[in-house]
Amino acid sequence: MLYAILCYNSEEVLGAWTQEEDDAVMARLEIVHKRLAAEGKLGPAARLAFTSTATTLMKGHQPPLVIDGPYAETKEQMLGFYVVDCDSQDEAVAIAQELEQANPGVGGYEIRPVRLFLPGTGSKTPAA
Repeated sequence: MLYAILCYNSEEVLGAWTQEEDDAVMARLEIVHKRLAAEGKLGPAARLAFTSTATTLMKGHQPPLVIDGPYAETKEQMLGFYVVDCDSQDEAVAIAQELEQANPGVGGYEIRPVRLFLPGTGSKTPAA
């Protein structure tokens, strides 16, 4: 089963890191990434740019409303995500705990089952 691990943290905290601090966190995360890749569990992963670079399309407006900035103003922002292939939600939670140990701080990791749609193939993964 595929799970998304959504990574939340404070842009203010991350923005204050020196390049050396950021490099150290990424090096610790790379250890986890390599193990997951070797086990065939790591799918797509992304580190998102800060919300100041975001553009949001608001639904329900005619014409659609496009605004600068993130969809929601929050204390912590979604700064990245992983897609992992796990046998259970418990395994996905354990992976999120391992990521947290490599990248401690405020925020959290939201773990959600993924229902994957493959356009044009009629294929999809079952809902959890």
